[in-house]
Amino acid sequence: METVYITRRETFNAAHKLYRPDWSEEKNEEVFGKCSNKNWHGHNFVIYVTVKGVPNEDTGFVMNLKDLSALLNESVIEELDHKNLNLDVPFMKDVMASTENLVILIWKRIEGSIREKGGELAKIKLVETENNYVEYYGGKEPF
Repeated sequence: METVYITRRETFNAAHKLYRPDWSEEKNEEVFGKCSNKNWHGHNFVIYVTVKGVPNEDTGFVMNLKDLSALLNESVIEELDHKNLNLDVPFMKDVMASTENLVILIWKRIEGSIREKGGELAKIKLVETENNYVEYYGGKEPF
């Protein structure tokens, strides 16, 4: 059988601030710009989770998308939606709340559960704004 890639899209809203307390206000502003705003700022994030595998002979599925949606809602969306990434999310504690770091930590949260359901996590694309997004392949080269 052939390997197939399936993708599930979900959304969440969250606030964050890019700021290093060991740097001066001026250096934070220089490096992070408006993203270091002392009053935080928010995004309407869109996450695309891609799973790869060989379709099951009985179902034709790589993974049931209903199961993937439930997993994402429980492990990611409920943890992040309408939260402050710097203050309210335990798995982001003491981590710079960049989209790059967030996507890596999301990967670590869901990779094992996806494997248990018979799939292999292939890619997460996390869209922060219409102009900025991050793609992560679990530390592997995509091609």
